[in-house]
Amino acid sequence: MKVLRSFSLWCVVLVAVAALAVALRPSASSAANRIAHLETLVRCPSCDDLSVAVSNATSAIAVRHEIAQKVHAGESDDKILTSLEDVYGTSILLSPPTSGLGVLLWIVPLLGVLLLIASALRLARRR
Repeated sequence: MKVLRSFSLWCVVLVAVAALAVALRPSASSAANRIAHLETLVRCPSCDDLSVAVSNATSAIAVRHEIAQKVHAGESDDKILTSLEDVYGTSILLSPPTSGLGVLLWIVPLLGVLLLIASALRLARRR
């Protein structure tokens, strides 16, 4: 019976710690955090491989203002990124899309790594 009581106590403590961690974590949905996160995902239209967060080009500043305006208007992150893709094309995002031909950019490197591992294992078995 003593073990059961101890287990129950530890369960209560675990739930309390988890609730406290959730309650005290910083809010990721604040407007400033959302804007900063979206700016890191979007490529500067006139720069080579820089996000609008780090670029000082006028086009990057314009995109930053557009992102901030849309966040303050209450648009979702997906809707903001989709509208930027509609205006600037799919190359505006720093990470390739996960659908259509963009999925090949995610799968091909993984297949290459798997092929290397399989080759290494086969070579190790021969020795």
